[in-house]
Amino acid sequence: MDLATFIGVLLGLGCAVIGVVADGGNFGLFFQIPAITIVVGGTIASTMVHFSMGQVGSLWVIIKKTLFYKLPTEQDLIQKMVNYSAVNRRDGALALEQELPKAGDRFLVKALRMVIDGEKPDAIKEQLSMEIQNLRERHSDGKKMLEFMGGTCPAFGMVGTLIGLVQMFSNMESPEKIGAGMAVALVCTFYGAFLANLFFLPMGGKLGIRSKKESAMYEMILEGVTGIVKGDSPTAVRERMNTFVSERHREDVKPKV
Repeated sequence: MDLATFIGVLLGLGCAVIGVVADGGNFGLFFQIPAITIVVGGTIASTMVHFSMGQVGSLWVIIKKTLFYKLPTEQDLIQKMVNYSAVNRRDGALALEQELPKAGDRFLVKALRMVIDGEKPDAIKEQLSMEIQNLRERHSDGKKMLEFMGGTCPAFGMVGTLIGLVQMFSNMESPEKIGAGMAVALVCTFYGAFLANLFFLPMGGKLGIRSKKESAMYEMILEGVTGIVKGDSPTAVRERMNTFVSERHREDVKPKV
């Protein structure tokens, strides 16, 4: 799992728990099934109204990949492409078939398969560019959904609060119930603000950052494969891919040829 996300979520939950129990607060007051139903259920329902079922169904897959799929470093990726280039020049494209099981990434496997099949550079660039564009669009949909949920969640928190206030004022003849009713009403607002700012909005931002990084990695693979198909030397492939690395860090990313 992405370590920063894991630590951040634990830290946020820990701070909330400490804030509740620090002065002898009753943690049970903050666990309200009706409030959870209104905020979480309402947010999910609103998201399903706004987006298609296919988009909603793919959200968890995108989030899971964002959290659990580890991207290779620039150095590792460039080293792989340099090695593939050396194999291609020494033994021919068909020898790359032995490298497929070790490639790991689905996009890289597809790119190598196109090299093995003898596809032209323009055809490879066109097809892989479409793959990258579709990836960006899927991630963009996921980011929009998370941001929408981050904006909707506090709104349903207010809806729950209003429902609680109506119920509270309907029991004005019982003063002892007013305080408890107000507490339940405000818990909805707490849930909405907490979920939006600890989960939905940060996850949308994380997905956006991850999407940019993954797209950049795939662009690097595309450039490397294009160089391999053209018969470029390993050094030329390395320098071609180094254009994606900032000048300051190129010495750190110096794969062996």
